[in-house]
Amino acid sequence: MTEPAVTVVVAVYNTMPYLTECLNSLVGQSIGLDRLEIVAVDDGSTDDSGQELDRFAARYPGTVKVIHQANSGGPAAPSNRALEEATGRYVYFIGSDDYLGEEALERMVACADEHQSDVVVGKMVGTNGRYVHQALYKKNDPDISLYDSALPFTLANTKLFRRELVEKYGLRFPEHLPVGSDQPFTIEACVRARKISVLADYTYYYAVKRGDASNITYRADHLARLRCTAEIMRHAAELIEAGPKRDAVFKRHFDWELSKLLLDDFPALDPAVRREVCAGIAALMDEYFTDGLRDATAVTRRVRFGLARCGAVDELCRAITEEAEHGAPPFLLEGDRAFAPYPGFRDSAIGLPDRYFEVIGEAVPGRLAKHAELESAEWVQQGHDLSLALAVRIGITGDTASAVIGLAPKAMPKGAEKTGGRRLPVGTERPPVVGEFTRETVQDGTRTLVRARIPVQPVKARCAVRVYVDLAGSTYEIAVRTGGLPLPLARRWGAVIPYRVAAHANPKGRMVVVTGPLWASERRTGSRLRHLLSRLTKKVTR
Repeated sequence: MTEPAVTVVVAVYNTMPYLTECLNSLVGQSIGLDRLEIVAVDDGSTDDSGQELDRFAARYPGTVKVIHQANSGGPAAPSNRALEEATGRYVYFIGSDDYLGEEALERMVACADEHQSDVVVGKMVGTNGRYVHQALYKKNDPDISLYDSALPFTLANTKLFRRELVEKYGLRFPEHLPVGSDQPFTIEACVRARKISVLADYTYYYAVKRGDASNITYRADHLARLRCTAEIMRHAAELIEAGPKRDAVFKRHFDWELSKLLLDDFPALDPAVRREVCAGIAALMDEYFTDGLRDATAVTRRVRFGLARCGAVDELCRAITEEAEHGAPPFLLEGDRAFAPYPGFRDSAIGLPDRYFEVIGEAVPGRLAKHAELESAEWVQQGHDLSLALAVRIGITGDTASAVIGLAPKAMPKGAEKTGGRRLPVGTERPPVVGEFTRETVQDGTRTLVRARIPVQPVKARCAVRVYVDLAGSTYEIAVRTGGLPLPLARRWGAVIPYRVAAHANPKGRMVVVTGPLWASERRTGSRLRHLLSRLTKKVTR
Protein backbone atom coordinates (compact mmCIF):
# COMPACT_ATOMS: atom_id res chain seq x y z
CA MET A 1 0.00 0.00 0.00
CA THR A 2 1.29 3.46 -0.88
CA GLU A 3 1.88 5.98 1.89
CA PRO A 4 -1.26 8.08 2.49
CA ALA A 5 -0.93 11.81 2.01
CA VAL A 6 -2.73 12.48 5.30
CA THR A 7 -3.90 10.60 8.37
CA VAL A 8 -6.99 12.03 10.04
CA VAL A 9 -7.15 11.36 13.77
CA VAL A 10 -10.61 11.13 15.33
CA ALA A 11 -10.91 10.76 19.11
CA VAL A 12 -14.44 9.57 19.86
CA TYR A 13 -16.54 9.50 23.00
CA ASN A 14 -20.34 9.52 22.89
CA THR A 15 -20.78 11.86 19.94
CA MET A 16 -23.72 10.30 18.13
CA PRO A 17 -25.50 11.46 16.02
CA TYR A 18 -22.85 14.10 15.18
CA LEU A 19 -20.25 11.38 14.52
CA THR A 20 -22.04 10.19 11.37
CA GLU A 21 -21.78 13.60 9.70
CA CYS A 22 -18.13 13.84 10.78
CA LEU A 23 -17.25 10.49 9.20
CA ASN A 24 -19.26 11.17 6.05
CA SER A 25 -17.35 14.44 5.59
CA LEU A 26 -14.07 12.52 5.83
CA VAL A 27 -14.77 9.63 3.44
CA GLY A 28 -16.25 12.15 1.00
CA GLN A 29 -13.09 14.25 0.81
CA SER A 30 -12.02 15.27 -2.70
CA ILE A 31 -8.46 14.11 -1.95
CA GLY A 32 -9.70 10.56 -2.57
CA LEU A 33 -9.75 7.44 -0.44
CA ASP A 34 -6.44 6.19 -1.88
CA ARG A 35 -4.59 9.21 -0.39
CA LEU A 36 -6.46 9.18 2.91
CA GLU A 37 -6.11 7.28 6.18
CA ILE A 38 -8.61 7.66 9.02
CA VAL A 39 -7.66 6.39 12.48
CA ALA A 40 -10.60 6.61 14.89
CA VAL A 41 -10.22 5.66 18.55
CA ASP A 42 -13.38 4.87 20.51
CA ASP A 43 -12.59 6.00 24.05
CA GLY A 44 -15.08 3.72 25.82
CA SER A 45 -18.27 5.23 24.37
CA THR A 46 -21.53 4.14 25.99
CA ASP A 47 -23.79 5.25 23.12
CA ASP A 48 -23.76 3.92 19.55
CA SER A 49 -20.49 5.64 18.59
CA GLY A 50 -18.46 2.42 18.67
CA GLN A 51 -20.92 0.60 16.42
CA GLU A 52 -21.00 3.52 13.99
CA LEU A 53 -17.20 3.48 13.75
CA ASP A 54 -17.25 -0.26 13.05
CA ARG A 55 -19.86 0.27 10.34
CA PHE A 56 -17.62 2.77 8.55
CA ALA A 57 -14.55 0.52 8.99
CA ALA A 58 -16.43 -2.37 7.36
CA ARG A 59 -17.56 -0.17 4.50
CA TYR A 60 -14.15 1.44 3.92
CA PRO A 61 -11.67 -1.26 5.00
CA GLY A 62 -8.64 0.24 3.27
CA THR A 63 -9.23 3.71 4.69
CA VAL A 64 -10.91 3.61 8.10
CA LYS A 65 -9.14 1.93 11.03
CA VAL A 66 -10.95 1.71 14.38
CA ILE A 67 -9.46 1.09 17.81
CA HIS A 68 -11.61 0.49 20.89
CA GLN A 69 -10.25 1.22 24.38
CA ALA A 70 -11.46 1.85 27.91
CA ASN A 71 -12.50 5.39 28.71
CA SER A 72 -9.55 7.64 29.57
CA GLY A 73 -11.50 10.75 30.58
CA GLY A 74 -10.46 13.05 27.74
CA PRO A 75 -9.36 13.32 24.10
CA ALA A 76 -5.60 13.22 24.79
CA ALA A 77 -5.14 9.46 25.27
CA PRO A 78 -7.14 8.39 22.20
CA SER A 79 -5.35 11.03 20.10
CA ASN A 80 -1.97 9.71 21.25
CA ARG A 81 -3.05 6.15 20.50
CA ALA A 82 -4.06 7.16 16.98
CA LEU A 83 -0.72 8.90 16.42
CA GLU A 84 1.03 5.57 17.05
CA GLU A 85 -0.91 4.10 14.16
CA ALA A 86 -0.63 7.03 11.73
CA THR A 87 1.30 6.48 8.49
CA GLY A 88 0.44 9.60 6.45
CA ARG A 89 2.94 12.30 5.51
CA TYR A 90 0.68 14.72 7.33
CA VAL A 91 -1.64 14.26 10.26
CA TYR A 92 -4.88 16.14 10.82
CA PHE A 93 -7.06 16.21 13.94
CA ILE A 94 -10.83 16.62 13.93
CA GLY A 95 -13.36 16.66 16.75
CA SER A 96 -15.79 13.77 16.34
CA ASP A 97 -18.76 16.15 16.56
CA ASP A 98 -17.37 18.45 13.83
CA TYR A 99 -17.05 18.09 10.04
CA LEU A 100 -14.93 19.28 7.11
CA GLY A 101 -15.59 21.05 3.84
CA GLU A 102 -15.37 18.65 0.91
CA GLU A 103 -12.06 20.01 -0.46
CA ALA A 104 -10.44 20.71 2.91
CA LEU A 105 -7.73 18.04 3.01
CA GLU A 106 -6.82 18.30 -0.67
CA ARG A 107 -6.33 22.06 -0.41
CA MET A 108 -4.32 21.90 2.81
CA VAL A 109 -2.01 19.12 1.62
CA ALA A 110 -1.40 21.01 -1.63
CA CYS A 111 -0.52 24.15 0.34
CA ALA A 112 1.88 22.27 2.60
CA ASP A 113 3.57 20.62 -0.37
CA GLU A 114 3.87 23.86 -2.33
CA HIS A 115 5.23 25.98 0.52
CA GLN A 116 7.02 23.27 2.52
CA SER A 117 4.81 24.16 5.48
CA ASP A 118 5.04 22.20 8.71
CA VAL A 119 1.67 23.50 9.92
CA VAL A 120 -1.33 24.56 7.82
CA VAL A 121 -4.35 26.25 9.38
CA GLY A 122 -7.58 26.17 7.37
CA LYS A 123 -10.42 28.56 8.05
CA MET A 124 -12.79 27.38 10.77
CA VAL A 125 -16.33 28.55 11.43
CA GLY A 126 -18.72 27.76 14.27
CA THR A 127 -22.19 26.25 13.90
CA ASN A 128 -25.15 26.01 16.25
CA GLY A 129 -23.84 29.01 18.21
CA ARG A 130 -20.26 27.76 18.58
CA TYR A 131 -17.82 30.70 18.79
CA VAL A 132 -14.69 30.54 16.64
CA HIS A 133 -12.19 33.39 16.63
CA GLN A 134 -11.97 34.78 13.08
CA ALA A 135 -9.12 37.31 13.13
CA LEU A 136 -6.61 34.83 11.67
CA TYR A 137 -8.70 34.18 8.57
CA LYS A 138 -8.60 37.54 6.80
CA LYS A 139 -6.50 36.29 3.88
CA ASN A 140 -4.30 33.45 2.68
CA ASP A 141 -0.77 33.73 4.03
CA PRO A 142 1.88 31.08 3.26
CA ASP A 143 4.19 32.17 6.08
CA ILE A 144 2.90 33.55 9.38
CA SER A 145 4.47 33.78 12.81
CA LEU A 146 3.05 32.62 16.11
CA TYR A 147 4.15 35.92 17.62
CA ASP A 148 2.78 38.63 15.34
CA SER A 149 -0.52 37.15 14.18
CA ALA A 150 -3.83 36.03 15.67
CA LEU A 151 -2.58 32.43 15.79
CA PRO A 152 -2.33 32.39 19.63
CA PHE A 153 -6.14 32.77 19.65
CA THR A 154 -6.47 29.67 17.45
CA LEU A 155 -4.56 27.01 19.39
CA ALA A 156 -6.85 24.04 18.86
CA ASN A 157 -5.16 21.06 17.23
CA THR A 158 -7.58 21.16 14.28
CA LYS A 159 -4.74 21.82 11.85
CA LEU A 160 -2.59 19.95 9.36
CA PHE A 161 0.80 18.97 10.84
CA ARG A 162 3.77 17.45 9.05
CA ARG A 163 4.12 14.05 10.75
CA GLU A 164 7.90 14.19 10.43
CA LEU A 165 7.83 17.27 12.72
CA VAL A 166 5.51 15.50 15.18
CA GLU A 167 7.79 12.46 15.45
CA LYS A 168 11.07 14.41 15.41
CA TYR A 169 10.12 16.23 18.60
CA GLY A 170 7.96 13.47 20.09
CA LEU A 171 4.89 15.70 20.21
CA ARG A 172 2.08 14.15 22.19
CA PHE A 173 -0.94 15.31 24.19
CA PRO A 174 -0.66 15.50 28.01
CA GLU A 175 -3.17 12.90 29.15
CA HIS A 176 -3.66 14.31 32.65
CA LEU A 177 -5.20 17.58 31.39
CA PRO A 178 -9.01 17.35 31.24
CA VAL A 179 -9.24 20.64 29.30
CA GLY A 180 -6.91 22.23 26.76
CA SER A 181 -4.72 19.18 26.21
CA ASP A 182 -4.33 20.17 22.56
CA GLN A 183 -2.70 23.51 23.39
CA PRO A 184 0.75 22.25 24.50
CA PHE A 185 0.90 20.11 21.34
CA THR A 186 -0.12 23.00 19.06
CA ILE A 187 2.08 25.61 20.74
CA GLU A 188 5.17 23.43 20.54
CA ALA A 189 4.47 22.46 16.94
CA CYS A 190 4.15 26.14 16.01
CA VAL A 191 7.34 27.04 17.92
CA ARG A 192 9.26 24.23 16.19
CA ALA A 193 7.76 24.67 12.71
CA ARG A 194 9.90 26.01 9.89
CA LYS A 195 6.82 27.53 8.26
CA ILE A 196 3.16 28.00 9.23
CA SER A 197 0.56 28.73 6.55
CA VAL A 198 -3.01 30.04 6.77
CA LEU A 199 -5.74 29.34 4.23
CA ALA A 200 -8.76 31.65 4.40
CA ASP A 201 -10.25 31.24 0.92
CA TYR A 202 -12.53 28.30 1.78
CA THR A 203 -14.39 26.97 4.81
CA TYR A 204 -12.26 24.02 5.83
CA TYR A 205 -13.66 23.15 9.25
CA TYR A 206 -17.11 23.41 10.82
CA ALA A 207 -16.98 23.41 14.63
CA VAL A 208 -20.29 22.22 16.10
CA LYS A 209 -21.72 23.18 19.46
CA ARG A 210 -23.83 20.26 20.53
CA GLY A 211 -27.45 20.87 21.39
CA ASP A 212 -26.86 19.50 24.89
CA ALA A 213 -23.67 21.65 25.36
CA SER A 214 -21.79 18.48 26.29
CA ASN A 215 -18.52 19.46 24.59
CA ILE A 216 -15.84 18.86 27.21
CA THR A 217 -14.78 22.52 27.29
CA TYR A 218 -18.28 23.53 28.41
CA ARG A 219 -18.34 20.97 31.26
CA ALA A 220 -15.11 21.77 33.12
CA ASP A 221 -15.29 23.68 36.41
CA HIS A 222 -13.34 26.79 37.39
CA LEU A 223 -10.55 25.09 39.31
CA ALA A 224 -9.99 22.46 36.60
CA ARG A 225 -9.74 25.17 33.97
CA LEU A 226 -7.37 27.18 36.16
CA ARG A 227 -5.06 24.23 36.76
CA CYS A 228 -4.99 23.31 33.07
CA THR A 229 -4.28 26.90 32.01
CA ALA A 230 -1.44 27.16 34.53
CA GLU A 231 0.17 24.02 33.15
CA ILE A 232 -0.28 25.13 29.55
CA MET A 233 1.41 28.44 30.37
CA ARG A 234 4.27 26.73 32.19
CA HIS A 235 4.85 24.46 29.20
CA ALA A 236 4.87 27.44 26.82
CA ALA A 237 7.25 29.34 29.10
CA GLU A 238 9.75 26.50 28.77
CA LEU A 239 9.64 26.89 24.98
CA ILE A 240 9.54 30.68 24.65
CA GLU A 241 11.85 32.96 26.58
CA ALA A 242 10.45 35.91 28.50
CA GLY A 243 9.84 38.97 26.35
CA PRO A 244 7.50 40.22 23.62
CA LYS A 245 7.17 36.79 21.95
CA ARG A 246 5.99 35.12 25.15
CA ASP A 247 3.69 38.06 25.85
CA ALA A 248 2.12 37.64 22.40
CA VAL A 249 1.18 34.05 23.25
CA PHE A 250 0.16 34.68 26.86
CA LYS A 251 -2.12 37.56 25.90
CA ARG A 252 -4.46 34.85 24.70
CA HIS A 253 -4.45 33.06 28.06
CA PHE A 254 -5.09 36.21 30.06
CA ASP A 255 -7.70 37.54 27.64
CA TRP A 256 -9.43 34.21 27.21
CA GLU A 257 -8.94 31.32 29.64
CA LEU A 258 -8.19 33.37 32.77
CA SER A 259 -10.67 36.19 32.13
CA LYS A 260 -13.44 33.60 31.68
CA LEU A 261 -12.88 32.53 35.29
CA LEU A 262 -14.00 36.00 36.40
CA LEU A 263 -17.29 36.33 34.54
CA ASP A 264 -20.84 36.70 35.86
CA ASP A 265 -20.88 33.21 37.42
CA PHE A 266 -17.90 33.94 39.66
CA PRO A 267 -19.83 35.59 42.56
CA ALA A 268 -22.05 32.50 42.85
CA LEU A 269 -19.11 30.15 43.47
CA ASP A 270 -18.37 28.77 46.90
CA PRO A 271 -16.29 31.34 48.86
CA ALA A 272 -13.40 28.91 49.21
CA VAL A 273 -13.40 28.31 45.45
CA ARG A 274 -13.46 32.06 44.79
CA ARG A 275 -10.41 32.54 47.00
CA GLU A 276 -8.59 29.65 45.33
CA VAL A 277 -9.32 31.00 41.85
CA CYS A 278 -8.02 34.44 42.86
CA ALA A 279 -4.88 32.94 44.40
CA GLY A 280 -4.22 30.91 41.25
CA ILE A 281 -4.66 33.91 38.98
CA ALA A 282 -2.42 35.98 41.28
CA ALA A 283 0.36 33.39 41.01
CA LEU A 284 0.18 33.44 37.20
CA MET A 285 0.14 37.24 37.17
CA ASP A 286 3.20 37.39 39.43
CA GLU A 287 5.04 35.14 37.01
CA TYR A 288 3.81 36.21 33.59
CA PHE A 289 1.69 39.41 33.68
CA THR A 290 4.26 41.91 32.45
CA ASP A 291 3.66 45.66 32.30
CA GLY A 292 3.22 45.29 28.55
CA LEU A 293 0.50 42.67 28.99
CA ARG A 294 -1.16 44.75 31.69
CA ASP A 295 -1.41 47.81 29.44
CA ALA A 296 -2.59 45.71 26.47
CA THR A 297 -5.47 44.24 28.49
CA ALA A 298 -8.89 45.90 28.30
CA VAL A 299 -9.73 47.89 31.41
CA THR A 300 -12.61 45.66 32.54
CA ARG A 301 -10.43 42.54 32.51
CA ARG A 302 -7.45 44.40 33.94
CA VAL A 303 -9.43 45.62 36.95
CA ARG A 304 -10.76 42.14 37.65
CA PHE A 305 -7.27 40.65 37.40
CA GLY A 306 -5.92 43.36 39.69
CA LEU A 307 -8.60 42.81 42.33
CA ALA A 308 -7.98 39.05 42.16
CA ARG A 309 -4.24 39.61 42.56
CA CYS A 310 -4.83 41.73 45.64
CA GLY A 311 -7.18 39.14 47.13
CA ALA A 312 -9.99 41.71 47.15
CA VAL A 313 -12.65 39.07 46.56
CA ASP A 314 -15.59 41.11 47.89
CA GLU A 315 -14.74 44.10 45.69
CA LEU A 316 -14.25 41.78 42.72
CA CYS A 317 -17.67 40.22 43.25
CA ARG A 318 -19.21 43.68 43.55
CA ALA A 319 -17.49 44.88 40.37
CA ILE A 320 -18.79 41.87 38.43
CA THR A 321 -22.33 42.06 39.86
CA GLU A 322 -22.73 45.82 39.42
CA GLU A 323 -21.53 45.68 35.84
CA ALA A 324 -23.90 42.82 35.05
CA GLU A 325 -26.84 44.70 36.56
CA HIS A 326 -26.10 48.32 35.64
CA GLY A 327 -23.35 48.28 33.04
CA ALA A 328 -19.80 49.51 33.34
CA PRO A 329 -19.26 52.64 35.46
CA PRO A 330 -19.09 56.01 33.68
CA PHE A 331 -15.57 57.24 33.01
CA LEU A 332 -13.73 59.73 35.17
CA LEU A 333 -11.67 62.22 33.11
CA GLU A 334 -8.59 63.84 34.63
CA GLY A 335 -6.67 65.92 32.13
CA ASP A 336 -5.77 63.65 29.21
CA ARG A 337 -6.32 60.46 31.26
CA ALA A 338 -9.55 58.49 31.71
CA PHE A 339 -10.39 55.99 34.43
CA ALA A 340 -13.12 53.41 34.96
CA PRO A 341 -13.85 53.76 38.70
CA TYR A 342 -14.86 50.20 39.52
CA PRO A 343 -15.06 49.11 43.17
CA GLY A 344 -11.56 49.28 44.64
CA PHE A 345 -10.59 52.45 42.74
CA ARG A 346 -8.25 54.50 44.93
CA ASP A 347 -9.09 52.35 47.93
CA SER A 348 -6.04 52.57 50.18
CA ALA A 349 -6.95 49.30 51.88
CA ILE A 350 -6.56 47.48 48.55
CA GLY A 351 -3.70 49.51 47.14
CA LEU A 352 -4.34 48.73 43.48
CA PRO A 353 -2.49 51.28 41.29
CA ASP A 354 -4.51 53.71 39.14
CA ARG A 355 -2.96 52.13 36.05
CA TYR A 356 -5.27 49.13 36.46
CA PHE A 357 -8.33 51.40 36.15
CA GLU A 358 -7.03 53.55 33.30
CA VAL A 359 -8.29 53.42 29.70
CA ILE A 360 -5.13 52.67 27.71
CA GLY A 361 -5.33 52.45 23.95
CA GLU A 362 -8.61 50.55 23.70
CA ALA A 363 -11.67 51.94 21.94
CA VAL A 364 -14.75 52.38 24.18
CA PRO A 365 -17.53 53.80 21.97
CA GLY A 366 -20.10 51.26 23.13
CA ARG A 367 -19.68 52.20 26.78
CA LEU A 368 -19.98 55.91 26.00
CA ALA A 369 -23.01 55.39 23.75
CA LYS A 370 -24.81 53.38 26.43
CA HIS A 371 -24.92 56.41 28.72
CA ALA A 372 -25.66 59.17 26.15
CA GLU A 373 -29.35 59.95 26.56
CA LEU A 374 -31.56 62.94 25.93
CA GLU A 375 -32.79 64.83 29.00
CA SER A 376 -34.78 67.58 27.25
CA ALA A 377 -35.22 69.24 23.86
CA GLU A 378 -37.10 72.37 22.74
CA TRP A 379 -37.11 74.99 19.99
CA VAL A 380 -36.14 78.52 20.99
CA GLN A 381 -37.06 81.32 18.56
CA GLN A 382 -35.78 84.87 18.71
CA GLY A 383 -37.17 86.94 15.86
CA HIS A 384 -36.47 85.02 12.70
CA ASP A 385 -33.68 82.94 14.28
CA LEU A 386 -34.36 79.46 15.58
CA SER A 387 -32.24 77.34 17.90
CA LEU A 388 -32.49 73.85 19.32
CA ALA A 389 -31.99 73.77 23.09
CA LEU A 390 -30.80 70.36 24.25
CA ALA A 391 -29.77 68.73 27.50
CA VAL A 392 -27.96 65.38 27.17
CA ARG A 393 -26.70 63.08 29.92
CA ILE A 394 -23.35 61.43 29.15
CA GLY A 395 -21.40 58.77 31.05
CA ILE A 396 -18.35 60.77 32.05
CA THR A 397 -17.42 62.96 34.98
CA GLY A 398 -14.43 65.07 35.90
CA ASP A 399 -12.74 67.24 33.26
CA THR A 400 -15.59 67.33 30.73
CA ALA A 401 -14.74 70.62 28.98
CA SER A 402 -14.29 68.80 25.66
CA ALA A 403 -17.87 67.50 25.62
CA VAL A 404 -20.05 69.27 23.04
CA ILE A 405 -23.21 68.53 21.07
CA GLY A 406 -23.43 68.92 17.32
CA LEU A 407 -25.58 68.10 14.30
CA ALA A 408 -23.83 65.60 12.03
CA PRO A 409 -25.02 65.57 8.40
CA LYS A 410 -23.49 62.17 7.61
CA ALA A 411 -24.43 58.73 8.85
CA MET A 412 -21.90 56.78 10.88
CA PRO A 413 -19.97 54.00 9.16
CA LYS A 414 -21.77 50.65 9.22
CA GLY A 415 -19.44 49.26 11.86
CA ALA A 416 -20.43 52.03 14.28
CA GLU A 417 -24.18 51.81 13.76
CA LYS A 418 -24.59 48.83 16.08
CA THR A 419 -23.08 50.50 19.14
CA GLY A 420 -24.19 54.01 18.25
CA GLY A 421 -20.72 55.44 18.63
CA ARG A 422 -17.24 55.42 17.18
CA ARG A 423 -13.71 56.54 17.85
CA LEU A 424 -12.80 58.99 15.09
CA PRO A 425 -9.81 57.81 13.03
CA VAL A 426 -6.56 59.66 13.67
CA GLY A 427 -6.46 62.78 11.50
CA THR A 428 -10.26 62.94 11.12
CA GLU A 429 -11.72 66.28 12.12
CA ARG A 430 -15.08 66.29 13.79
CA PRO A 431 -17.81 68.41 12.15
CA PRO A 432 -17.69 72.10 13.12
CA VAL A 433 -19.68 72.61 16.31
CA VAL A 434 -21.43 75.92 16.90
CA GLY A 435 -23.60 77.12 19.72
CA GLU A 436 -23.50 77.73 23.45
CA PHE A 437 -22.56 74.97 25.89
CA THR A 438 -22.62 74.43 29.64
CA ARG A 439 -21.75 71.31 31.61
CA GLU A 440 -22.77 70.22 35.10
CA THR A 441 -22.50 67.04 37.15
CA VAL A 442 -25.86 65.44 37.85
CA GLN A 443 -27.01 64.82 41.38
CA ASP A 444 -25.69 61.27 41.84
CA GLY A 445 -22.20 62.32 40.72
CA THR A 446 -21.91 59.62 38.05
CA ARG A 447 -23.00 61.55 34.95
CA THR A 448 -22.51 64.90 33.30
CA LEU A 449 -25.37 66.94 31.87
CA VAL A 450 -24.33 68.85 28.76
CA ARG A 451 -26.61 71.72 27.76
CA ALA A 452 -26.43 73.24 24.31
CA ARG A 453 -28.23 75.84 22.22
CA ILE A 454 -27.55 75.07 18.58
CA PRO A 455 -28.63 77.44 15.74
CA VAL A 456 -30.87 75.76 13.17
CA GLN A 457 -29.76 76.66 9.66
CA PRO A 458 -32.27 77.40 6.84
CA VAL A 459 -31.10 74.59 4.57
CA LYS A 460 -32.43 71.30 3.37
CA ALA A 461 -30.73 68.74 5.59
CA ARG A 462 -31.15 65.65 7.71
CA CYS A 463 -28.77 65.66 10.68
CA ALA A 464 -28.20 63.33 13.60
CA VAL A 465 -27.70 64.73 17.08
CA ARG A 466 -24.26 63.65 18.28
CA VAL A 467 -22.09 64.19 21.34
CA TYR A 468 -18.36 64.70 20.79
CA VAL A 469 -15.93 64.10 23.62
CA ASP A 470 -12.16 63.71 23.98
CA LEU A 471 -11.16 60.70 26.08
CA ALA A 472 -7.72 59.17 26.65
CA GLY A 473 -6.19 60.80 23.58
CA SER A 474 -9.05 59.98 21.20
CA THR A 475 -12.16 61.83 20.03
CA TYR A 476 -15.46 59.97 20.13
CA GLU A 477 -18.67 60.62 18.23
CA ILE A 478 -21.73 59.33 20.06
CA ALA A 479 -25.35 59.17 18.87
CA VAL A 480 -27.91 60.54 21.34
CA ARG A 481 -30.74 58.20 22.31
CA THR A 482 -34.13 59.77 22.97
CA GLY A 483 -35.05 57.17 25.58
CA GLY A 484 -38.71 57.50 24.58
CA LEU A 485 -38.75 61.19 25.61
CA PRO A 486 -41.40 63.28 23.78
CA LEU A 487 -39.73 65.51 21.19
CA PRO A 488 -40.79 69.08 20.32
CA LEU A 489 -43.41 69.47 17.61
CA ALA A 490 -42.41 70.47 14.10
CA ARG A 491 -41.82 74.20 13.74
CA ARG A 492 -42.13 76.76 10.94
CA TRP A 493 -39.71 79.68 10.78
CA GLY A 494 -37.89 81.95 8.34
CA ALA A 495 -38.21 85.52 7.08
CA VAL A 496 -38.04 85.44 3.27
CA ILE A 497 -38.41 81.73 2.58
CA PRO A 498 -40.36 79.79 5.18
CA TYR A 499 -38.70 76.61 6.47
CA ARG A 500 -39.91 73.66 8.47
CA VAL A 501 -37.92 71.83 11.12
CA ALA A 502 -38.84 68.56 12.80
CA ALA A 503 -37.18 66.32 15.38
CA HIS A 504 -37.84 62.60 15.64
CA ALA A 505 -36.30 59.32 16.74
CA ASN A 506 -34.98 57.02 14.02
CA PRO A 507 -35.70 53.24 14.12
CA LYS A 508 -32.77 52.77 16.53
CA GLY A 509 -34.20 55.37 18.91
CA ARG A 510 -31.57 58.03 18.11
CA MET A 511 -32.43 61.69 17.68
CA VAL A 512 -32.56 63.17 14.17
CA VAL A 513 -33.34 66.74 13.04
CA VAL A 514 -34.76 67.39 9.55
CA THR A 515 -34.99 70.85 7.94
CA GLY A 516 -36.23 71.99 4.53
CA PRO A 517 -38.19 74.67 2.66
CA LEU A 518 -41.80 74.70 3.72
CA TRP A 519 -43.04 74.76 0.11
CA ALA A 520 -41.25 71.48 -0.57
CA SER A 521 -42.87 69.92 2.46
CA GLU A 522 -46.28 71.28 1.48
CA ARG A 523 -45.80 70.10 -2.11
CA ARG A 524 -45.07 66.56 -0.86
CA THR A 525 -48.11 66.69 1.41
CA GLY A 526 -50.30 67.99 -1.42
CA SER A 527 -49.03 65.28 -3.73
CA ARG A 528 -49.90 62.63 -1.18
CA LEU A 529 -53.40 64.09 -0.71
CA ARG A 530 -54.03 64.23 -4.47
CA HIS A 531 -52.89 60.61 -4.79
CA LEU A 532 -55.19 59.56 -1.94
CA LEU A 533 -58.17 61.47 -3.38
CA SER A 534 -57.56 59.90 -6.79
CA ARG A 535 -57.66 56.39 -5.28
CA LEU A 536 -60.85 57.20 -3.34
CA THR A 537 -62.53 58.63 -6.46
CA LYS A 538 -61.73 55.47 -8.43
CA LYS A 539 -63.24 53.30 -5.70
CA VAL A 540 -66.43 55.42 -5.62
CA THR A 541 -66.90 55.31 -9.40
CA ARG A 542 -66.64 51.53 -9.36
